[in-house]
Amino acid sequence: MTNASIYINGLGNISPQKTSDSSRFLDDPLYFEANRLTCLDPGYKDYIPADMIRRMGRIIRMGVAASKICLKDALEGSGAGEIIPNAIITGTGLGCIEDTEKFLASMIRNNEEFLTPTSFIQSTHNTVAGQIALLLGCHGYNFTFVHRGISFESALTDALMQIGSGDLENALVGGTDEVTANSFAIMSRLGFWKRKPVSTERLLSDNQRGAIAGEGAAFFFLGNKKTDHTYARLAGVETFLKPGSGSEVIDRLHTFLLSHSLTTDHIDLVVLGLNGDPRSDEIYRQVAGAVFRRKALAWFKHLCGEYHTASSFGMWLAAMAIKKQTVPDATRLKNAPGLPKEVNRDNNPIHNVLIYNHYRNTNHAFILLTKD
Repeated sequence: MTNASIYINGLGNISPQKTSDSSRFLDDPLYFEANRLTCLDPGYKDYIPADMIRRMGRIIRMGVAASKICLKDALEGSGAGEIIPNAIITGTGLGCIEDTEKFLASMIRNNEEFLTPTSFIQSTHNTVAGQIALLLGCHGYNFTFVHRGISFESALTDALMQIGSGDLENALVGGTDEVTANSFAIMSRLGFWKRKPVSTERLLSDNQRGAIAGEGAAFFFLGNKKTDHTYARLAGVETFLKPGSGSEVIDRLHTFLLSHSLTTDHIDLVVLGLNGDPRSDEIYRQVAGAVFRRKALAWFKHLCGEYHTASSFGMWLAAMAIKKQTVPDATRLKNAPGLPKEVNRDNNPIHNVLIYNHYRNTNHAFILLTKD
């Protein structure tokens, strides 16, 4: 990839948890009896002009607000009066579903005549990145990746390559996805989600097939210079498709770590993308049981749900854990079925964090953060 040092200098996260305040770190986690989680809306008027809010779809409001929170966070350590990123790079699995539904419903109601263009314009997948650029006055590189379960990782990879090669000094990178009543119903029929509501606090003990649906918008300000406010160094990202077995994942993991002059012994915390679907979670259990038996393990999808860019929430968790040198109790894997017993590492420093996530055992990804 690149040997350049690339730092996370700011972050913003809007999710079903109280994460929009970057000074808090899951100190008051929310648990639900549900099979669908939706985001807690911050005060959007603090981030978006009031006359624009009513014309924005929900995912656009979430994405714009999360990006503004991220840039405000980065500003604290920059010493600058304002920050305009060199590039805006986003990833999304399904884009602006709500506006797409509005446009299609309007087509049906009006017999494909007399259609207003607003919902169509805002239904495109790159609308979030475009709106952020317009509000910031950012005229640089603007790109949105729609690569299913590795959309966010693709955006990260693009930023890593461009900052590492010297084409960019910094980039605003994010992952956004939303869930609507219609998309939830359709994907439920396809077996994606659990049929009955389940306690998110006891998600891994539920034997129903399917995960719980979620959504979120998480943004990161990446730069080639470390600041007093730096969270972590983004060391590397790797994606791969449809591994044949857990052994293949383990082989890829060792190769990935070796490319960064690390072994599994150097990893202090492993963040896993467990989502409560017994079929999906089995490969996590195989990998953790084989190579991470004496490591601190964490997870996050009981807090945000499953969606194509859920790994952005996982990266937010990992970056915050390195910055604050603690792992929230709500994310610890305490004697979860089929997983190694929890290792108490409260007094151990957190230097290297590995995030391993996959979407429906098709799109797999590793993200490595280090305390530099």
